[in-house]
Amino acid sequence: MPQPNQAALDFLLSRRSRPAKTLQAPAPDRAALDPILTAGLRSPDHGKLEPWRLIVLDRAALDRLAGLAETRGAALGLDPDQVEKTRATYADSPLAVVVVAAPVASEKVPEIEQLYSAGAVCLSLLNAALAAGWGANWLSGWASHDRGFVEQGLALAPQESVAGIIHIGTERAAPPDRPRPDQGAKVTWMDQ
Repeated sequence: MPQPNQAALDFLLSRRSRPAKTLQAPAPDRAALDPILTAGLRSPDHGKLEPWRLIVLDRAALDRLAGLAETRGAALGLDPDQVEKTRATYADSPLAVVVVAAPVASEKVPEIEQLYSAGAVCLSLLNAALAAGWGANWLSGWASHDRGFVEQGLALAPQESVAGIIHIGTERAAPPDRPRPDQGAKVTWMDQ
């Protein structure tokens, strides 16, 4: 029989992202963030290609990106409410970690598997931050998919993209849990 890690299983059965708008300072400092980043990078990675990298956004970077979101949103003619929501997400975040999908040329590992690996890094970072006692949320949004924003604001190369942005901070108030998927409606058992 396997030896279960009941504490880890209990955490996973009860984990819940915290809405980014409920996060405030303080955020983890470099010493507190180090084990979270280390855990995040221990993600499935077919071929050991490490097809991702991380960018940690501190207060000054978040403020700069808030301004850039406002400028880019206006230049793109986006709805002002949508632009303001994105600007506020950056301006109000105490700390964020951008997971950059950086596919590596490979004959054996398709790019889609490398993108899945970057997504796994996002979830690992999110869970590590929550397990460390911080509030955390995985977001993206229009700005993270706008080439002008990511190239100017994050210095992404043309082949790179944002897999997700993990916002981390101290939670103001715990939100109520949300309804969870019905396993009976989402799981199919194949006996043959």
